[in-house]
Amino acid sequence: MLMRTDPFRDLDRLAQQVFGSATRPAAMAMDAYRSGDDFIVHFDLPGVDPETIDLDVERNVLSIRAERRSPAPEGAELIANERPTGTFTRQLFLGDTLDTDRIDASYASGVLTLRIPVAEQAKPRKIQITGGDDRRQLSG
Repeated sequence: MLMRTDPFRDLDRLAQQVFGSATRPAAMAMDAYRSGDDFIVHFDLPGVDPETIDLDVERNVLSIRAERRSPAPEGAELIANERPTGTFTRQLFLGDTLDTDRIDASYASGVLTLRIPVAEQAKPRKIQITGGDDRRQLSG
């Protein structure tokens, strides 16, 4: 129902281990799970201004973009610069069983939370069985 793919993520991790620095800003850490009739996805975005978060859905691809700016004023002498800044992006491929028209997004305490409902046609449902001698109703 929810597919995750980022072809550059493993390459970035390898480069970070070998060279000691990321080749691009770190990916957004994510947790995803199903709770009842919803998929819940949490993205860690500490220090990100909510005004810089952009969500788009096109053909079952959810794109997330956020920007974290350096808190140091321009021209300041940096003593330590370990927190990544810049633009962060992530894409999720959503299955056809999710209702992309009703995605709900909230941002609190540095965590972006998406609630994606399961589409009505994908929910389990009871099928009534007819009985008796009328077999035409059963074969549909």
